[in-house]
Amino acid sequence: MSDKSFSEYQIDQYRTEGYLVVPRLFGEKEISLVDRTVRELTTEALASDDYSAKMELEPESIGTDEPVVRRLYEPFGQHENFRQLATDPRIVNRITGLIGPDIDIQHSKLNMKPAKVGSAVEWHQDLAYFPHSNDDLVSLLIYLDDATEENGCLQVLPRHHHHFFDHRLSDGSFAGMVTEPIDDGRFGRPVPLAAPAGSVIFMHCITPHTSLPNRSEKSRRTLIFEYRAADAVPLHFGAYTTKIETTSHRIAGKPARFARFGGPYPPIPVFQEGDAGHFKSLYKLQEEAKQAAR
Repeated sequence: MSDKSFSEYQIDQYRTEGYLVVPRLFGEKEISLVDRTVRELTTEALASDDYSAKMELEPESIGTDEPVVRRLYEPFGQHENFRQLATDPRIVNRITGLIGPDIDIQHSKLNMKPAKVGSAVEWHQDLAYFPHSNDDLVSLLIYLDDATEENGCLQVLPRHHHHFFDHRLSDGSFAGMVTEPIDDGRFGRPVPLAAPAGSVIFMHCITPHTSLPNRSEKSRRTLIFEYRAADAVPLHFGAYTTKIETTSHRIAGKPARFARFGGPYPPIPVFQEGDAGHFKSLYKLQEEAKQAAR
């Protein structure tokens, strides 16, 4: 397969719609290698005294005492196979076509969405979690399984990547999800991004997105890498910024000499008191926000 970058037409589509899907960018051989790596890492972590630093479990079981993993933290840092995938020319050449030749990987995660009990992810915008000096960040999602509407594929709101929705609770703290009405049709209809295993979604960091729970018989895993232009500098607002910056790495090009400012002004998230040192995952933040709204 060619290591080509995007065409001008594709870049224009990304800039207009806020996302782009490349079907079957990776083949069965690469997906199988990742699959084996995931099984090794999860088995090893669950056998340890404390798995919580490496993964998060689903609150529901599937009728057995076996734990069900819903997220693997920072796979890029956990195994070389993930690092090879994140730096594959088929990805890097396309990312540089979108945000320039000097890029970093900011963080990574692997969402499991297991069969029958896979958790929903509420509407949110990625940059709301980690504000930067500009919005040249790309969320890259690799489907490790066939993704369908039945097993909770990603859904996006096109053309809403030039402004932020409110992510605050009534007390001003960060909810981890959009807290204003967003799915009543006033902003258009969500677009489900169903695609076969090996497909890759390139999504702007402000594109609103969600996924429904997986109550089907088929699991749906998504490997996520967050890339940024080297001159997209994180805005420091506390210990969370310091912690997440430990996962950033240079992927291509040179370090930036200056910070570049641009894009809509990013809101600064206010985490609830007591979160420092044990930052809550997206799932926990959203679960607590939904409970607070009842």
